[in-house]
Amino acid sequence: MKDFFSNLFSGTTTDIYSRKSKWKWYLAVIGLIIVVFTVIYTNYLVKQLREQEVRRIENYRTAAKVFTTEDGEVINSLPENIISFIAGFTTDTTSGIPIIWTDERYNINDIRGFSDEIDATGFQMTRDSAFAYKKLNELISQNREPVLMRDDNNMIIGKIYYTDSKILTLLKYYPILQFILITLFIGFGYLGFSSSRRNEQNRVWVGMAKETAHQLGTPIAAILGWIEHLRATHEDDEMTQEVVNELQHDVDRLTLVADRFSKIGSEPELIPTNIYEAIDRCRAYMQKRAPRKVVFNFPLLETPPQYIGVKINNHLFDWVVENLMRNAIDAMENGKGIISANIYEEPQWVCIDISDSGHGIPNNKFKTVFQPGFTTKKRGWGLGLSLAKRIIDNYHGGKIFVKESVIGKGTTFCIKLPKD
Repeated sequence: MKDFFSNLFSGTTTDIYSRKSKWKWYLAVIGLIIVVFTVIYTNYLVKQLREQEVRRIENYRTAAKVFTTEDGEVINSLPENIISFIAGFTTDTTSGIPIIWTDERYNINDIRGFSDEIDATGFQMTRDSAFAYKKLNELISQNREPVLMRDDNNMIIGKIYYTDSKILTLLKYYPILQFILITLFIGFGYLGFSSSRRNEQNRVWVGMAKETAHQLGTPIAAILGWIEHLRATHEDDEMTQEVVNELQHDVDRLTLVADRFSKIGSEPELIPTNIYEAIDRCRAYMQKRAPRKVVFNFPLLETPPQYIGVKINNHLFDWVVENLMRNAIDAMENGKGIISANIYEEPQWVCIDISDSGHGIPNNKFKTVFQPGFTTKKRGWGLGLSLAKRIIDNYHGGKIFVKESVIGKGTTFCIKLPKD
C-alpha cells in the first residue's frame, strides 16, 4: 500500500494528467461497485417481500374458500375483520396487495388494495363497478397467473388475480432512483469543484503574470539607462553602436513580453486587423530566429494579401502564433522541417491553420496539451498552450484546438476568430 501511494504521487508534470485519468477510473469503479451492491441487496429484499406477499395471497385464498360454497357462491359477505386477520390485510386499501377475487365466470367477488375509490368495508357496493372490471382487465392483459381456488373435486371455483404492492413496486425502482441521485450528486459536485478549481487557477495565472510583468519592469528600465549611457559615451565607435542597437532590439522584446504579461487578467483592447498581415508579422519574426533548415511555407503571402478583418490584440495574438511556431520547431528532428499556414473563412469564423512536420501528438492528448503543466519537453513548464487557449478563448471569443495530427508526420493547430 505504501509503494502504491508512493508511485501514484511521484513523477513529473508529464504524467499529471495520466494520474488524474486513473483517479477518474478508480472513482468510476468504486461507484459501480456501490450501485451493483445496492441492486443485489435491493433484489434480495424484493424477493423476500414478494415471497411474503405470495404467502399472504395463499392465506387470503384459504380464508376466502371458507366463505364459499361448493358451487363457488359467496356466502353473503366476507367478514372483513376475519379475512383481514387471516390474510394479513389492513383496512387501508392503498397499502395492501392489490387483489381481485372472481368466480370461474369472471364475476368479481372481492376487490381491494387498488385505490381509495374502493370502500374496504362495503365491497358489494363496488365489486360490479366499471372501475373494478377495468382493473381486472388490466391484470388479465398483463398475463398474470391467478391463484386458483378449487373444490374437493379439484374443479376451479374461483380465481384470485394480484399484482405487486406499492411498497414492492417502489422498492424495485429504488436502485434506479438511487443511481440517478448519485449521478446528479457527483455531476453537480464535479461541476462545482471544476468551476472552483478554474477560478482558483485564473487567480493564480493573473497574479503570476502581473507579478512577472512587475518584476521585469525594474531591470528593463535599468538596462535602457545603460543603453543610453553607452550610446552617448561611444558615439564614434561604430561597433559599439551596432551592439547597442542589438541590445535595444532585445530590450524592446523584453518590454513586449512584460506588456503581454501585464495584459493577462485585464480586458485587452481589440483592434480591427488584416489577419494576413498579422500572420506575416509573426512569420517574419520567427523565421529570423529559427534554424536555417526550417522552411516557412506560407503560400498565402506569395501574392499581395487580400483583406480579411478580425478584431485582435496584436501583442497577445502574436504571442499565441509565435508559441505555436516555437512548439513546431521544437517538435522537429534535428531542427529540420516545414512550417506552413493556411487562412480560410467559414460563415461566422476566420480560420488559421498552422501545420508542422514534427513528431505529432497522440489522439488521446489533443485536449490534454492545453492543460497547465502538460509538456513532453525536457525543459519548460507546459504553460504556453494553456496561455494560448486562454488568450484565444477568453479574450478574443475564439477557439483553438488540434485539428489533426499523425505520429511521425506532423500536427495542425486551428485558430478560429469571429469575423470583424
